[in-house]
Amino acid sequence: MAGIYIHVPFCKQKCTYCDFASYPKEICKQEAYFACLYREIKGRGMSLKDRVFDTIYFGGGTPSIVPANYITGALKQIKNYFNLAPNLEITIEINPGTIDLDKVNEYKKAGINRFSIGLQSGYDDQLKRLGRIHTAMDFLKCANLLKGENLSADILIGLHDQTFDQVKRTIDLALAGGAKHISMYALTPEEGTPIYTDYLNGELLSSDEVADIYNLAVNYLKEKGLNRYEVSNFAIPGYESKHNVNYWTRGDYIGVGVSASSLIGNERFTNTFFIDDYINKVIANKMPVASSEVLTKEDEMFETVMLGLRMDKGFSIEDFNKKFQVDFNDFYKNSLQKNSDYLQVKDGFLSVKPEFLYVENGIIIDFMS
Repeated sequence: MAGIYIHVPFCKQKCTYCDFASYPKEICKQEAYFACLYREIKGRGMSLKDRVFDTIYFGGGTPSIVPANYITGALKQIKNYFNLAPNLEITIEINPGTIDLDKVNEYKKAGINRFSIGLQSGYDDQLKRLGRIHTAMDFLKCANLLKGENLSADILIGLHDQTFDQVKRTIDLALAGGAKHISMYALTPEEGTPIYTDYLNGELLSSDEVADIYNLAVNYLKEKGLNRYEVSNFAIPGYESKHNVNYWTRGDYIGVGVSASSLIGNERFTNTFFIDDYINKVIANKMPVASSEVLTKEDEMFETVMLGLRMDKGFSIEDFNKKFQVDFNDFYKNSLQKNSDYLQVKDGFLSVKPEFLYVENGIIIDFMS
């Protein structure tokens, strides 16, 4: 597998928890930005003719805030210059406050077949506190426009005074809208974001409270037919995100646009975080890369463990040994012994025991060499 990620850095306003590359005041630069994005797509595609890509993902920012022809134009450019598999998964992130029937029809006509809707909460007061521009009713209107399509919904837990009953109602709202996939993330108060002040003031839930809500929600989602396949992702069987699974299994991916990262073989590189810098570099016929690194064998091994243990099924020890020409059990002997109570092996796959998956970060750190 290999994936293509396209970053759309525009949005109407920045959410209070967001530390991604998104720029509400730069929407006037969208025409110049997409002209440069198309040029970068051409350059990237022509240099990667030997690889077949089977997923495309438009993220942001808010991809659905720009005119649909910019998105479909990017898809046309990708199809012109990339070698694509016949059964593409093409996802676009949607904010319910920025969508209409004309956009939906253009997306579908261009081949977009998976829609990730940023619901976050089923409570309007929580949405307002998060800086979201939509209401719970807007989500249902959006879902109705996409009725019958492959829908995913994002949900946040750990909000101010949030209860499990509220999370349960939000899950019910997502399912009522037709979601076959739910991404449930714990709110992370990053320094420099407005919500970080709430964190400093002790206004957000404690880590233990969030863990309790998470565990209850995992069980509730399972009752509703959505299985956890990664620590934060749940799906009806057959509706897992192929694009994200490629990340977690360390497949190749190319990122296009502001702040987008790529991993090709053992090389990782990341584009500039700033729109003006991005535009200027592309106009000057330069790749807009801000940083790059060549990973060592040990780096790749650790990333394989780190990402693999996020997956419910874990990763194949046999495949690991073949790829890196080592004996996994011997190389990580001390780490395995230290975490023997938290890990399990089933059918040759090493995984975190289900009851400890939410705290897998504390386990993974022991595998750093």
